[in-house]
Amino acid sequence: MDNKPAQNYSLAMHDIVKTFGPVTALSGVSFSARPGTVHALCGENGAGKSTLMKVLSGIYTPDSGSIELFGERVELTSPKDSLDHGISMLYQELDLAGDLTVADNIFLGREIMKPGKIRMDSKTMRERALAIIKENNFDLDPDALISTLSTGDCQLVELLKALERNAKIIVMDEPTSSLSEKEADQLFAIVKDLRKRGLTIVYISHRMEEVMDLADDISILRDGSVVSSGPIKDYTVQRIVHEMVGRDLSDFYPPRSVGIGDVCFEAKGLASDEGISDISFQVRRGEVVGMAGLVGAGRTETARAIFGLQPLTAGQVFLNGKELHIKTPADAIDSRIAYLSEDRKRCGLCVGLPCRDNIMLPNYEATGMKWFLNFKKEQSLMNEYGGKVKLKWASPYDEASSLSGGNQQKLLVARWLLANPDFIIFDEPTRGIDVGAKKEIYLLINELAAAGKGILVISSELPELFGICDRLLVFNKRRLVAALETRKTTPDEVMHFAVC
Repeated sequence: MDNKPAQNYSLAMHDIVKTFGPVTALSGVSFSARPGTVHALCGENGAGKSTLMKVLSGIYTPDSGSIELFGERVELTSPKDSLDHGISMLYQELDLAGDLTVADNIFLGREIMKPGKIRMDSKTMRERALAIIKENNFDLDPDALISTLSTGDCQLVELLKALERNAKIIVMDEPTSSLSEKEADQLFAIVKDLRKRGLTIVYISHRMEEVMDLADDISILRDGSVVSSGPIKDYTVQRIVHEMVGRDLSDFYPPRSVGIGDVCFEAKGLASDEGISDISFQVRRGEVVGMAGLVGAGRTETARAIFGLQPLTAGQVFLNGKELHIKTPADAIDSRIAYLSEDRKRCGLCVGLPCRDNIMLPNYEATGMKWFLNFKKEQSLMNEYGGKVKLKWASPYDEASSLSGGNQQKLLVARWLLANPDFIIFDEPTRGIDVGAKKEIYLLINELAAAGKGILVISSELPELFGICDRLLVFNKRRLVAALETRKTTPDEVMHFAVC
């Protein structure tokens, strides 16, 4: 997209180089986007997408290269510079203050002050918030606390923040990763409307169907370089995937041939204060069982109750035929049950701690280090389990936050491999990670099943469930409404149970 004069673009980044010590994150990247278009930015985790956008947002200063906005060269040395030039970022992890109102969040950091600049003018902020809400036909209450809103409504507040700042370029990073299908459809309609209004949308997503439906243009990064860029009409999903990972993924869901064994895990009549009731199912050794349903259907609530994150108010849990009395996650871990949370950053990892600590934290006692650390043994375990999951890290002593999303997920898998559980719950295991990393997660799940583990997978992506699961448990309104064999059912039948 760089063979036209720069003035035809709202955004043009030329030969951007960014290094972190000996690691080159961006190697001469050029990226351009036109006004009134959606430009998809695709690539595996670690390809350089986030680094490039952090350069655009003023968080990182490039080592070399230049940026032009509407044909004029600009210097973006801080996030404020970026905002002042009409660039807004909507991150995958929403940046809102939960205890403040919608109106307060729209003006957060840019509060309107009363004469004398001592007190905020809350009335004027509310009036302007209500006006912009109505202007965009959003169903939001300016007085509602953010903590009471759905994830989809929080996305709308983030968009309103950008529009109130008169943004000309909006970067959306995995905007649908936590949305229900209905919320995602609403967001797509908004994106298309913003495009009609002449805004530039840079759209980062690992969901190929979204890219093909929304984008006008696409740029693909691999290993810190742009490997392909052009109109979306010139691309197929297969071409995008091939250029992202440098190889074909015709066997995207790897085959698994595992003998199904005895019952590993059984739930009988589970209920909790989070609304689930009378949940009963079994998972056998070597079996991968999926949980299907809409957001809020009760899948994660069931997993939380099993793992001791939410107390059971009724029901029984059995592992290998023995009844368990789980009150806390520590009880679950001691009973050889593992849970990989859907929100790996808030509920799975300690992102500010080294990768080593994230793997070892629940495993010190089991590895003979309850009272004294054995650094040589730790290093040996890091090499062994980091190798098993093909972790891409500079060092196990680097912070977990330094890893890409896919590698953060593999870090959690390494933790639980070391714990050697019998029953493992994967909650949205591939959310926000690229197609190459997804396949590696699927291979790890297959290996765990082959080792005789019982596997429970919660996913909002039906193709994923059909690709990796032997059976599907369908949830609707926090009830288990159907148990189906994957090879004997269809996505239409599953959705019928999930919504009717």
